[in-house]
Amino acid sequence: MHLARIPEPTALSALNTEIRSQAHASLADHARQFRLVDRNGDPHPVLDDLYDTLDAAWEDAKHWSQSQGQLSDSEIDIGVEVSTRSGNWRTLRHPGSQPSKSV
Repeated sequence: MHLARIPEPTALSALNTEIRSQAHASLADHARQFRLVDRNGDPHPVLDDLYDTLDAAWEDAKHWSQSQGQLSDSEIDIGVEVSTRSGNWRTLRHPGSQPSKSV
């Protein structure tokens, strides 16, 4: 009968450290991206771009909206979404509402 060799505690510790390190690296690889959407939740037809920060996305939305004659943030009919690790998008700001600063 052949018994499987059980790794020594130091080998297990090193393996656990490596697994944890890889998991943290995987989480860090996901850089959040932001995009602007229209009132239907579709990518904005003009501002269809990806942004590194919520502030950059919102500033672009404000500048474009002001060029279209919308003067206040509450008039801006543009929403903001953030990417998730699973590849989906989550709404941070619905069109016509104030932007969220929680991200």
